[in-house]
Amino acid sequence: MRIAVIGAGAAGLAALRHCTSGTYDDQVVCYEKTDQIGGTWVYREETGSDRYGLPIHTSMYKSLRTNLPKEVMGYPDYSISERPQSYLSRMEILDFLNAYCDHFTLRPYIRLLHHVELIEPAVGDRKWSVKVKDLQRDVLMTESFDVVMVCNGHYFEPNMPKISGQNLFVGEQIHSHDYRVPEIFNGKNVVVLGAGPSGMDLALEISKNANRVILSHHIKETILTVFPENVVQKADVVELTEREAVFADGTKEQVDVVFHCTGYKYSFPFLAKSCGVRVDSNMVTPLWKHLVSIENPTLAFVGLPFYVCAFSMFDLQVRFILRHWHGERQFPARADMLRDEAEEMARRAERGLKKKHFHMMGPEQGHYYDDLANTAGVTSLPPVLAKLHNASSQRFVDDLVHYREDRYRIIDDYNFIQL
Repeated sequence: MRIAVIGAGAAGLAALRHCTSGTYDDQVVCYEKTDQIGGTWVYREETGSDRYGLPIHTSMYKSLRTNLPKEVMGYPDYSISERPQSYLSRMEILDFLNAYCDHFTLRPYIRLLHHVELIEPAVGDRKWSVKVKDLQRDVLMTESFDVVMVCNGHYFEPNMPKISGQNLFVGEQIHSHDYRVPEIFNGKNVVVLGAGPSGMDLALEISKNANRVILSHHIKETILTVFPENVVQKADVVELTEREAVFADGTKEQVDVVFHCTGYKYSFPFLAKSCGVRVDSNMVTPLWKHLVSIENPTLAFVGLPFYVCAFSMFDLQVRFILRHWHGERQFPARADMLRDEAEEMARRAERGLKKKHFHMMGPEQGHYYDDLANTAGVTSLPPVLAKLHNASSQRFVDDLVHYREDRYRIIDDYNFIQL
C-alpha cells in the first residue's frame, strides 16, 4: 500500500513509526511544510506568514511549559526519559519528539518544506491524488496514494469570535496564536477572552507585565485559583467601544488590548470538497470513531480528539486504522458508521454538550481508547494514563499558580502516586 502522511508533528511521527515498523509491506511518504519536525512544538519568533508566504503554523510561546505531566505525554513504546520534574518545557518536548524520530529512523520518509496544496479522490480508480509544492525548488507535483492519513494538528487556525463594535475598538487585538512574549503588554490594561487552558495560563503570565488583567469568561463553576491582585474575573465581553469593553453584567472597563484566547478551528485547507468531509460548527464530520472518513474510509484524520493523552492516542489511532486498511478488521457498512456517529452526537447532547464539543474527551477518554482497541483487536492504553490526566487537569483548575510543581510517578497500569 502507498500511504501519504500529512504533517510531521507528534501525530505524523506516530503514523510513520507504525507504517515503517515492518509489520506491513507499505510505502510511506510524509509531507511537512516547515523546515523541521515537531509541528506545534516548534517555537518561531515570527508571526503572520513565513518566507514562502504560508501562514505560520505554530502557536507556541516562548515560556510555555506543558499543562500535563510528562508521565502521560510519551508514546506507548517510547516514554519520556526520567527527570525530577513532571511538567516540562517546550524545548524538552521538542527534543523528545526528535529523539523518537531518530530512535525509529523516521527521517528518511519525511519530505521537509513540502506543502500539500490539494488532496482529492483520483478519477477512475480508488486512489488519492495529492498535489504538493516543493517550496525550496518552487516545483508543483502530483502523486498518487492508496490511503491518506491527515496529521496536520488543530492548534493553528485561530477561532476569532464576533463581538459587537469590534471594528470600532482603537486598541490592539491579538489572538493567542500570535503571542510569543509578555513584554508586549507592559503597563497595559488587557482583557483576556476565554478561560480555557491558554486563557488561564496567559492571564497569569502577562499579569507580571500588564497593569491590569481582566479574565472574561462564562465558566459556571468557581475557579479556585487565587490570581495575583491585578487579575480580576468578569463575565463575557458583549460589546467593544472605541476604548472600552462592555461586559454581560453591564459594567464597562477601559482597556488597551483585547487578547483573544478563544481557541482554534479544525481546518483542512488542502481537502477538496469531493473528499466527503466537512467542518460543521467545529465538528469534523462524517467520521467513524472521530477518525475515519465515512464517505471514503481510505482517508483518516489522526489526532482530532482533545483533552486526551495525545501522543499515546495518536499511536492507538494509527494502529486501529492500519488494522482496518490491511483487512485484518472490516469497516462496518456506511449506514452503520453514520448511525454510530449520530448516536454519539445524541449522547453528548443529553449531557448538554454542543456540536463544537464533539471531539472533546476529558473524563470520557478511557472509554474511547478501550473502544478503539476492542474494535480493532489491538492493545489499549493503560487506564492509569486517563486517571492521571483527569486528576492533573483538576489540579490545573484548582491551583493554576502552583500545580506545575506537582510530581508524579506511575506505579503500574492502574495506579500512580504523587511524590
